[in-house]
Amino acid sequence: MINELRFKIWLLPPLIYGKLFKIEALKKKRGYSLAAEDLLQQFAEWMQNFSVQYGYFGVFLISLLGSTSIFFPIPYTVVLFTLGSVEIFNPILLALASSLGSAIGEFSGYLLGLGGRKIISDTRKRKMEFLLKVFGKFGPLAIFIFALTPLPDDLLFIPLGVMRYSFLKAFIPAFIGKLCMSLIIVYSAGLIRDALREIFGVESDWISAVIGTVIALILLIIIFILMFKIDWEKIFEKYTAKKESSGEKLEDNS
Repeated sequence: MINELRFKIWLLPPLIYGKLFKIEALKKKRGYSLAAEDLLQQFAEWMQNFSVQYGYFGVFLISLLGSTSIFFPIPYTVVLFTLGSVEIFNPILLALASSLGSAIGEFSGYLLGLGGRKIISDTRKRKMEFLLKVFGKFGPLAIFIFALTPLPDDLLFIPLGVMRYSFLKAFIPAFIGKLCMSLIIVYSAGLIRDALREIFGVESDWISAVIGTVIALILLIIIFILMFKIDWEKIFEKYTAKKESSGEKLEDNS
């Protein structure tokens, strides 16, 4: 009995120290949690002030600048997702403002191709002319798909400018594609906001908007990595080579 009591007394200091260490660790963890919560709150307040001050025009402007930036694109879809997560905006008007700005901004690539036509070699021009023939059938559909999806728009719009493809024929499907994309983003943001309320009990629209935006940003980075790993120029060259060879065979047979 005495030996057992001595053993318990001997264990007492380590247990006390362990308990104190655990309490200290919990305090530190709580401190980090509070710091992260404060940072989240500050970002939410900044986004709220931005949206109240600029509203739909701010969305239009960010989308325009984001699509105009060819080499360093601004992720305007993340901002659109964040603003779509709060209930103070009309989702349809929000999508319209973003799609109009992004559709206009995409034509920076078109203008770049139009201006760079003089410095392009004759071989490249012939390939572009062949592409124009293909676009006669599938052009509007291809533009719509590129505008709707994360596919690199400049890969398409720069050649369109070089080929002097009809501006109106290019703008209408680009706008419709961007509008569909914006509507999907805005309504998806609303669904995620409602899910965060139900599952995690997040009351603030702006906090749920920021959490949803972080999720969307991670997904966007994954998509961009996958898109950059694909050699789109090589795929395009293979496609045009096949079409040109099949066209030459038809001419030989005739």
